[in-house]
Amino acid sequence: MRLLIGLILLAFPIAEIWLLIELGQEYGWWLLVYLVGIALLGLRLIRDEKSLFTGRMLQSMRTGDHPIKAIFGSARNIIAGVLLILPGVITDMIAVILLLVPIKNNQASNTQSPYQARQAANDDVIEGEFRRED
Repeated sequence: MRLLIGLILLAFPIAEIWLLIELGQEYGWWLLVYLVGIALLGLRLIRDEKSLFTGRMLQSMRTGDHPIKAIFGSARNIIAGVLLILPGVITDMIAVILLLVPIKNNQASNTQSPYQARQAANDDVIEGEFRRED
């Protein structure tokens, strides 16, 4: 089993390099433009995820979702960003697949989470401000 995992880990970079050489011969410098553009997108994805993480955590707790869902979503986006930064077409395909897989909500709709806000006892009250115009 260790030998199989070792062979897969050795074959992956070899396949990436072989594919880059083949695509480089076919498309020339456009491959370099592609790799730099995708690396910049991966860097942007990581920076955006870093700045939005706290807001997503607060929003998930406010809406009653479990915070683990937000943590896994952010980790998935950061891993995809790292895969986009690494030069290679296979890692880019893995990152796109990782970004396209949705995160399922396993929480049942009738159960109340301890993070959910409870409703007020009197639902007939509507709070607000008004101004009378004559």
